[in-house]
Amino acid sequence: MNSKKIINWGVIGSGGIARRRTIPEGIIPADNANLVAVYDLNSQVNQAVAQDFETSAADNIDDLLNSGIDAVYVASPVSFHLEHATACAKAGKHVLCEKPLGLTVKEAEEMSNICKKEGVLLGTGLMMRFHAQHELAKMYIQQEKLGTPVYARAQLSCWYPPIEGAWRQDPATGGGGSLMDMGSHCIDLLEMFFGKVKSVNCIINNNVHSYKSEDSALVSMIFENGAMGTVDTYFCIPDNSSKNALELYGSKGSIIAKGTIGQGSIGEMIAYLEKESTLYDKQQARSNGNGEPMIPRPVNTYHAEIEEFSSAIIRGSEPRNNAEIGLRSQKIMTACYKSAQTGKVIDV
Repeated sequence: MNSKKIINWGVIGSGGIARRRTIPEGIIPADNANLVAVYDLNSQVNQAVAQDFETSAADNIDDLLNSGIDAVYVASPVSFHLEHATACAKAGKHVLCEKPLGLTVKEAEEMSNICKKEGVLLGTGLMMRFHAQHELAKMYIQQEKLGTPVYARAQLSCWYPPIEGAWRQDPATGGGGSLMDMGSHCIDLLEMFFGKVKSVNCIINNNVHSYKSEDSALVSMIFENGAMGTVDTYFCIPDNSSKNALELYGSKGSIIAKGTIGQGSIGEMIAYLEKESTLYDKQQARSNGNGEPMIPRPVNTYHAEIEEFSSAIIRGSEPRNNAEIGLRSQKIMTACYKSAQTGKVIDV
């Protein structure tokens, strides 16, 4: 048990998602977190972030690690995740690392091992698990309101045109494109709902954009419980045209959502549940009923992620989004890309 009640945070990779979301929505408003210092490979960006949030701009990682911090949020390009997390762990700092934990399973395992060796916590930035509607859907499934799980679909897309220096557009720096960046969130959520994925069959392509990473991906999967699922994710569909769908089907009903997958706090989610046992209807009639709206109190996922990880440090226990979840995600991504390369179904 940590005697501290406030965890001092540093950030590596202060531009991008850290600046847009995690700092202003997660670290700054968290009751048990305090932003002390930030660092970015781009010093101009870092100075601007420090000014925006009235914090210290570290000139290098050593300065950041010696600034009195307890934990580091690592949001640098994926190719630096292992290096940066290792430096943090060796300095005795807890690490919350954006997914993926590294470019390969081996890197993710090395990151996990070094954190264990140094006695620090390692968390994975899969913040969509904290979405209030996703939590409620999980509860419905655990209460067997959907009956036997049958099929799940998750879709997340955006418009991401070629941008000079964009590390997500080169697998050497980002590990992959739309599949790695967004599909990993989708598959992780489906595992949260239906349990572990047993095998995957994946197709990737560049339908619109010509950068090195894929702009299109489709994954079909079989879960260990026998249910099936698909994930489709694209960097080449306009933002307003992508409704970020989530569909969960079971023998007793379904949960249909749009807009819950992504960076927001609330979307539209409706449960269509059978009140009685269903008999065969040769007419296959569909009711015009609107179902049961699922509207829990909204939760900012970045805020929840930072507060939960800070609480884990304070209580001295594993965070919810722990290293094992991140390692699991990396193994599934590796299986997906292997399937895309070989044209075969790959066991996870």
